Amino acid sequence: MASIRSRRETGTLLLDFSFRGERCREQTALPDTHPNRKRLQKLLDAIEAEIQAGTFNYRKYFPDSRLAARFEGAEVPKYKLSNVSAAVAQTVANPVQATATTPLFGVFADEWFAENEVRWRNSYRETLADIIRIHLKPAFGEKEVGQITKAEILKFRSQLAKVETRKSQKELSPSRINYVMMTLRQILTEAADRFNFTNSYRNIKPVKLKRIDVQPFSLDEVGKILATVRADFRNYYTVRFFSGMRTGEIDGLKWQYIDFERRLILVRETVVRGEEEYTKTDASQRDIQMSEAVYQALVAQAAVTRDKTPYVFANAEGKPLQHNNVTKRVWYPLLRYLGLKLRRPYQTRHTAATLWLASGENPQWISRQLGHSSTEMLFRVYSRFVPNLTRQDGSAFERLLLQSGSMPATITPPAVPCDTQKPDIAANDQGAAVQRKEVGHG
Repeated sequence: MASIRSRRETGTLLLDFSFRGERCREQTALPDTHPNRKRLQKLLDAIEAEIQAGTFNYRKYFPDSRLAARFEGAEVPKYKLSNVSAAVAQTVANPVQATATTPLFGVFADEWFAENEVRWRNSYRETLADIIRIHLKPAFGEKEVGQITKAEILKFRSQLAKVETRKSQKELSPSRINYVMMTLRQILTEAADRFNFTNSYRNIKPVKLKRIDVQPFSLDEVGKILATVRADFRNYYTVRFFSGMRTGEIDGLKWQYIDFERRLILVRETVVRGEEEYTKTDASQRDIQMSEAVYQALVAQAAVTRDKTPYVFANAEGKPLQHNNVTKRVWYPLLRYLGLKLRRPYQTRHTAATLWLASGENPQWISRQLGHSSTEMLFRVYSRFVPNLTRQDGSAFERLLLQSGSMPATITPPAVPCDTQKPDIAANDQGAAVQRKEVGHG
């Protein structure tokens, strides 16, 4: 028997009836109140009357229902409003959707965020909060979530391409636009499922991204950098260049995760915005094999910081390095001094990957070192650096370093802990102070 019931999860009303031997349940956005129940009862009475008369047209009442297509094809006489009372006429003319309302986008976005934030890392949670506050709420906050159209979504995306970032005053990148749109899609998809309306985000494809253009350093350039960099950062950059670690991973590296006996770096944590967090992905939880250069650098660093701070590389206060500070005061001044093209410190990771490939290491071994879940990204990003790959144990890379002759003969401990409060001065006879200039982020 047909009935009106309340959905336990949302507290909204739904219609429950049978048609052609199948049970049909259609969700509305109406709260469970007495006036709304009376309103829907009149609609349900009209539906049952038409089912009995054989004139019921499912799509007329529920145009966006998934069940409508199942009942297509039957001959349905033209519907006459005279078949029902005048009190029901307005409802039947635009069934369910005419009476249904959905919450404002801003209200639902806050609810969605609160329900899901427990699953996210702190940095990811802050990023989504900024996207909702800066981009989504100003555009859709006062609109009903069920009334947002595909045209409005596409217009919003085109407007994002004209937005300038606060720091660089450049337009948002395609990847950032996709990030914003992904958040909008997630919110609308959840709302459509919860309030039973058609998601207008369907069939909207992401903005095409440019192919990643890596700019690794040559082995000769790496040798110049390590021979010239300040002594208290030589071990740091040696590990960066030859381990493939991400910035947050090496800045948050602790001595408890250094296994000298097995020559492994255990990547278990990362530092993001000054806070310790879980690694970027599950695949990022990995054990990195130390090359001889990395091993010697860590042995030397142990004499400096191991008894003073939990962190392998730390500032004078024993806290993790702040990558923005290191980039501005050490990294970019050093590249300028050497006359090298300015590149983000992340290129040290790309450098490790390309050197491993150049030495003939096995792609699966390299992917494990980098924390990739498969070799797909390795070939997609570094395809032009892939020679004939055969080995898989790191020995080919060791031979490449030894034969190059461009690496420092020994790695000595720095006299003092890493201190980024003073500008970088190249370690050579000239003793020229390198001009500091703020250039981007690491």
